[in-house]
Amino acid sequence: MGKIIAIANQKGGVGKTTTTINLAASLGVLEKKVLLIDADPQSNASSGLGIDVENVENGTYRLLEHTITAKEAIVATKSPNVDIIPAHIDLVAIEIELVDKEEREYMLKKAIESLKESYDYILIDCAPSLGLLTLNALTASDSVIIPIQCEYFALEGLGKLLNTIKSIQKIHNPSLDIEGLLLTMYDSRLRLSNQVVEEVKKHFDKMVFKTIIQRNVRLGEAPSYGESIISYDAGSKGANNYLSLAQELIEKNEFD
Repeated sequence: MGKIIAIANQKGGVGKTTTTINLAASLGVLEKKVLLIDADPQSNASSGLGIDVENVENGTYRLLEHTITAKEAIVATKSPNVDIIPAHIDLVAIEIELVDKEEREYMLKKAIESLKESYDYILIDCAPSLGLLTLNALTASDSVIIPIQCEYFALEGLGKLLNTIKSIQKIHNPSLDIEGLLLTMYDSRLRLSNQVVEEVKKHFDKMVFKTIIQRNVRLGEAPSYGESIISYDAGSKGANNYLSLAQELIEKNEFD
């Protein structure tokens, strides 16, 4: 039975999509079957894995509309063991279209429930907002990974996200867990980076992943080639970080 994990933070630029792509690729290399669901209208996770987003017909939008089945939306990627349900810019419209629908928060959950049997991990890349799309992702998920960048405003907005998660647990999805907080964009030379790490660990202790994602030029370059860091530069610091995160996730979930 697969595990559905949302990667969410309403703050933009914290490394959500980078994490979704590279965690998926790392899990795939470690021989886990992975499905990535792109639930962000910017479709960066789709283009970052080599999908031509202009020509996506059967993507997250139609899946949420329930005009296609999840199986019809799945596309194989070049990354070993990684499939994707891609997004297209038209996903922007879905929030408005779902507003007056009954059970609108459960559209994604209903659409992907049957896929749990086919994958070890299903990762959902969320939009940088707490709108209906993110609500759908969190309602459909077993747990959530929250990337936090090691910068000045890191903890700003985190309280809001944790409150949203609490209310989703109360109303829509009582079994939603926090998989962990992931520190990203860490630069060991900066005192600020180290302060943020200390602060987050002090506040959240065991909720924080041991793996820290360091700043890495190669990580920034890889998506422009439509590749994960694993296929773009397997020897880079970024690849090592994400492989270590994948390993940590597997150990946490399979030896509990």
